[in-house]
Amino acid sequence: MSVAQRVADEMDIALGQHVGYTIRFEDCTSPNTVLKYCTDGMLLREAMADPLLSRYGVIILDEAHERTLSTDILMGLLKEIMPKREDLKLVVMSATLDAGKFQEYFNSCPRMDIPGRTFPVEIFYTQEPERDYLEAAVRTAVQIHRVEEERGDILLFLTGQEEIEEACRKIKRECDALGSEVGPVSVIPLYSSLPPALQQRIFEPAPADRPNGAVGRKVVVSTNIAETSITIDGIVYVIDPGFSKQKVYNPRVRVESLLVTAISKASAQQRAGRAGRTREGKAFRLYTEKAFRSEMQENTYPEILRSNLSSVILQLKKLGIDDLVHFDFMDPPAPETLMRALELLNYLGALDDEGELTDLGAKMSEFPLDPQLSKMLIASVGFKCSNEILSIAAMLSVPNCFLRPNDAKRAADEAKARFAHVDGDHLTLLNVYHAYKQNSGSSQWCWDNFIQHRSMKSADEVRKQLARIMDRLGLERVSTNFHSKDYYLNIRRAMANAFFMQVAHLERSGHYLTIKDNQVVMLHPSTALDHKPEWVLYHEFVLTSKNYIRTVTQIKPDWLLELAPHYYDMTNFPDCEARRILSRMLSRRAYQSRK
Repeated sequence: MSVAQRVADEMDIALGQHVGYTIRFEDCTSPNTVLKYCTDGMLLREAMADPLLSRYGVIILDEAHERTLSTDILMGLLKEIMPKREDLKLVVMSATLDAGKFQEYFNSCPRMDIPGRTFPVEIFYTQEPERDYLEAAVRTAVQIHRVEEERGDILLFLTGQEEIEEACRKIKRECDALGSEVGPVSVIPLYSSLPPALQQRIFEPAPADRPNGAVGRKVVVSTNIAETSITIDGIVYVIDPGFSKQKVYNPRVRVESLLVTAISKASAQQRAGRAGRTREGKAFRLYTEKAFRSEMQENTYPEILRSNLSSVILQLKKLGIDDLVHFDFMDPPAPETLMRALELLNYLGALDDEGELTDLGAKMSEFPLDPQLSKMLIASVGFKCSNEILSIAAMLSVPNCFLRPNDAKRAADEAKARFAHVDGDHLTLLNVYHAYKQNSGSSQWCWDNFIQHRSMKSADEVRKQLARIMDRLGLERVSTNFHSKDYYLNIRRAMANAFFMQVAHLERSGHYLTIKDNQVVMLHPSTALDHKPEWVLYHEFVLTSKNYIRTVTQIKPDWLLELAPHYYDMTNFPDCEARRILSRMLSRRAYQSRK
């Protein structure tokens, strides 16, 4: 009996026939019973219109251990709804759940443990810590292929695209050097920005054995996308270096970083479990048993503790929850993170000085976007460029559309240069979208121009969704005449109207300094700009080996004073070159107004 059937039996419902996104139950007492599949984010959006979720009698929250932002908000919301709806049943499910914590959070609710069906996995640790986990991972993969006589594929976890590509090259080269001593090996990378056709290679069968009996093997080198999201048949050996990339938000400087960090014990167990799906397996952990027992945290920090909360607060305000401090989060976020998010929403005009949701904030909450993108969309109507801003917002909401394969970097860079706009990356993305539509969404056109077809299709769908919301809110979809000198100017002004807090100035010393925060930053190498404008707004501040601002567009400083005078009050600015320039401009404006 399946887990779903067991849960269904407990709750007096039956499983039925799958139809699109719903399951209609044929053997229920009520022929109108329907099961709907949706993300936690979609359910939250429904709650904005129906605060008690009255359309639902049973809610099953699966993969709860992932603890995304939406999951945590939804759990807090459901905990508030449950006393008001005695007929509502909630099931929280996960394969690696910290069941005791969830049970305590939901007022000591009943708990049902269902035994798993995985095979035993033998765990191996290193005797000493590894100095270079990448080299150790490659060495371990080659050693497994050489020594293990039983058929079975290898899954190796690494942190990102560059590491994965390098490991694939080294494993392939070392196995080829061994010649017929070992079986043939197929080394396959897996990461989220890889084109779908190449991602599908992980499901291909392993190469056939050699005539001398040497075992053919498949080696999948993956990010933690293969930890929970995908099950690959045939995996018997797992190599776990003990690291992954995690998003971390610093509220003081409003910087979101993707950092390599040690994984938790729960993640280590999840990775090891991948070796026991089809038969007994082996997991090779490239860290000591002592490190696992005493140094690793029990569970990964939930996303709500390491994220910008501005969109969370906007959602909660729209849901009618005003007392944010006492909202029952399973893991309450830091007060400073909450205060920074409230400050941002106040500057954007989504909240008034009393912390109440404004009319603008209510409209912003209707869009499934970051608050600044929502503000940009709404403001674009007044700048007569909402059609173009729709396209830019959609392109910013999907994975990077530019492909840059290792074996064709120069050709990819030349292709990208054909779309480049002199004023920056946002307008470059707009050029890409326009070209994609002019070529009827052709996958061949995308391939020829090193464009990710899946990202473009997603952007097109996102744009349609956003357009429907704009229509529902009565926001006009308009464009400035393309041949007008104001065409691109209006687009840039609409962006500055929302991203005025994310501006950097080029100092005389040659480096950029972010406004107010005074962080020294560099333009990201991926920028389409071929020069250094004096003033730029940026979409992202990312911390890798250096402080980078990514997706940047040239702006004019007088726009900042015109569009956001409440933010550009020089009395609370640190002393810097940009402050002196803006102060002089303010003085000049004041003098001209007196004349």
